[in-house]
Amino acid sequence: MFLLPSKNLTLTIPLVLLTGFLVGLQVDTSGLQKYILPVTILMIYPTMIGFTLGEVLRPNNKRLLFSSLAINFIFIPLLAYVLGSLFLRHHPGLFAGLAVASLLPTSNMTIAFTMFAGANVAAAIQLTVVGLITGSLLAPWYLLVMVGKYIPVDVLTVLKTLTMVVILPLIMGTLTYRLLLRKYTPEEFQAKFKPYLPAATAWGAIYIIFTSISTNAHRIVDNIEMIILVALLVQLLFYAINYLGVIQFSRYFFNRRDGITLVYGTALRNLSISIGLAATAFGADAALMVSLAFLIQGQAAAWYLRFIQRKAVIGEYCQSGREIEGRLKAR
Repeated sequence: MFLLPSKNLTLTIPLVLLTGFLVGLQVDTSGLQKYILPVTILMIYPTMIGFTLGEVLRPNNKRLLFSSLAINFIFIPLLAYVLGSLFLRHHPGLFAGLAVASLLPTSNMTIAFTMFAGANVAAAIQLTVVGLITGSLLAPWYLLVMVGKYIPVDVLTVLKTLTMVVILPLIMGTLTYRLLLRKYTPEEFQAKFKPYLPAATAWGAIYIIFTSISTNAHRIVDNIEMIILVALLVQLLFYAINYLGVIQFSRYFFNRRDGITLVYGTALRNLSISIGLAATAFGADAALMVSLAFLIQGQAAAWYLRFIQRKAVIGEYCQSGREIEGRLKAR
């Protein structure tokens, strides 16, 4: 039961959105909002258990790392700003949610899907940690530029919130991992503890999504077409352009393994941290925008995985065909 939400997020998130919406129409859930920050810290903490400083500082993959930083902090924020300016100028909360997600790249999903695809897992870990720390430092200033004229941005509050939801869990996770390694081997950690960590994060995300949608339920009813349809359209465009752009870039400049790692290290956003920051710093609309991204991100990552796996099978089939043809000609 505990592991269930993390095993099927594509089903869990819509159910939580629907349940939160229905409950919010009947019950005042605003009291739940005061617990969003501590729940966010506890939600992020498990994702940080297992990272080591050596993996982050390893000098390999420099070109891949710098490319991911350029995409994550130039191309993707610019894309979010353009889409937000075109479609969300009259909905500053939604714009803020899109901006927050665009500035916090990568998550454990990056590492997991990179592993499933047989790509560069060591580089994925490095991209994840460096991207999160960089995003935490840059996000307050980017948000000020991107949405400051549409919604008040308190830079110090955002910076403090990011410190609480990224740096503090990272320190806690690192210390926890060191303590666990005194008693268990890395292999035992992977077998006994690692499977439960995404589940703990998923339950925290459920709490934040439920709180955000339920406290916003009546306003959604009053503006359902504008809020839901426009927000969903923007998220679909955001992910589609993101994937297509990075896939093309990776094909030109990287080999297959590193190219796949780059796609997953940039197309995926850290929605767990994003929704906590959005709800805490910008309110229910911003959290709703990030909630909708949950519906798209997992599916898009899975579709890309199927695409590259199918392409690999076709490539192997064609290679075998060429080898057979060459043997026949040689005879």
